[in-house]
Amino acid sequence: MKTNKILSLAILMAIAIAPAAAQFKNEQDSICKTNRFLYGEAYKNKQYEEAYEPWKIALQTCPSSSKNLYIQGAVILKQLFNINKDAEKRLALVNELMNLYDMRIQYYGEAAEVTARKAYDLQVLRGDAAIKEYYELYAEAMRLDASKLDVAFIERYFEATVRYVTKGGADTTLIIDNYDIASDALDAIVAATTDSAKKAEVYGVIANIENRFSPFASCDQLVSIYTKKFNANPEDLTLLKKITTILRKKKCMNTDLFFAATEKLHKLEPSPSTAYLMAQMNYQRKHFSEAASYVTEALKGAEEKDKYNMYILQGLCYTEANSYSAARAAYNKAADLEPSKGEPYRLIAQLYVEGRRSIDDGMNGASAYWAAVDIARKSMTIDNSPENVEAAQRLISSYSAGFPKQDKAFDLDLIDGNSFTVPGWIGVSTTVRTRK
Repeated sequence: MKTNKILSLAILMAIAIAPAAAQFKNEQDSICKTNRFLYGEAYKNKQYEEAYEPWKIALQTCPSSSKNLYIQGAVILKQLFNINKDAEKRLALVNELMNLYDMRIQYYGEAAEVTARKAYDLQVLRGDAAIKEYYELYAEAMRLDASKLDVAFIERYFEATVRYVTKGGADTTLIIDNYDIASDALDAIVAATTDSAKKAEVYGVIANIENRFSPFASCDQLVSIYTKKFNANPEDLTLLKKITTILRKKKCMNTDLFFAATEKLHKLEPSPSTAYLMAQMNYQRKHFSEAASYVTEALKGAEEKDKYNMYILQGLCYTEANSYSAARAAYNKAADLEPSKGEPYRLIAQLYVEGRRSIDDGMNGASAYWAAVDIARKSMTIDNSPENVEAAQRLISSYSAGFPKQDKAFDLDLIDGNSFTVPGWIGVSTTVRTRK
C-alpha cells in the first residue's frame, strides 16, 4: 500500500515537472535565437564591442547550437584585444579566447587543428611572454595528429621550437628531435597527396625548415648531442631509430656514432634494411668479408625492388676479397633483376681486368682484356643511355690498349680474328685481337 502511494506521488510530480521542463527548454531556445541574431547583426557590421555581450549569452545558453559561435567568437575576442589598451583586460581576453578553443574541442572535436590555432593566436597576442605555453600547444597539436594540420602550422611548430630553445627555455636537443618529427610529418603529407600545387607548398615548407635547422645541424653538433644520449641508453630502440634516421637525413653516416647506433639497432631489431646499412658501412671501412656477410643476410628478407643494389654491393665486396667467380655471380644476379641496365656488365668487364693476373694464358692475363671489351660492348647493346654508353666507351678505349702486341701473339700462334677461350675462372670464348 505504501509503495503504491510513493509511485502515485512520483507520477504526479512528473506530470507537474514536464510542462515546466518544456517551458524552460523553450525559454532557452528563445534566448539563444535572440542573442545569436543580435550578435550576428553586430558582427556583420564589424561592431565587435556591441556583439560581445549577446554572443557571450548565446555561448552560455546553447554552446552546441553552431560552430560559428566559436569561429566568430574568436574573431570578436581578438578584435576586442586589439581595441583595448588595458593590460589586465587584454590578458583576460586572451584567457577567454583560450577557454573558447577548449569549449570548441569539447563540442566539435578537431582537437589537433583547433589546438594549433590556439597556439598561433596565443603566439600572436602574447608573443615571447607566453613562449613556453604556445610552444607546448604546437607540440600538443603535433602529438594529437600532425596529418590533420595545415603545413603552415607544422612550420610554425618548428619555428616555435627554435625560438623556445634560443630564448633559453630548452636544450638544443629539442630542435633536433622536433626537426625529425616535423620532417616525418611533411614527408607523410607529400606521400599522401597527388596534387602538384600541394606538393609544391609542402616542399617550400620543407626548405624553410631545413634553413632554420641548418645552424644546429652540423655533423659534429649532431654527433656531440646524440653520443651522450646513446652512451646513456644504448639499448633504447626509439633513440636508436631517431639517431640513425636523423644522421642519415643530414648525411652524417660516415661517423662512429652512426656505425655504433646502426650496429646496436641491428642486434636488437634486425631487418634487411639494417643489415644492408651494416654492409654499406663495413664496405666503406674496408671490412669486405663482414660487408659481404651482411649483404647475404639482407638478401634473405629483402623486397625484390631492393635486391639489385644489394647484389651490386655483394659483387664489389667479393671483388675486393679477390673472390672473382663469386663477384661475377653477384653481378649476373643483378643483371637478371634489371635486364635493361648496363652497369652489371661494365662491372664484370672491370672484374675481368682486375682478376686477369690469376689466369695463365701465356700473356700475363692479356686475354682478359678481350673478354672485358666484349662484355663492355654488350652493356651498350642492352643499355643505350648516354651515361652507360659513355662509361662503356671509356672502358673499351682503356682495355683495348691492353691487347697483346702482334708479335707476342704470333709467337703463341694467335692470329687476329681467331677464336680463343680465356682460361681459368673467366672461362669465356672470345676473339683474338692484337695491337702493333
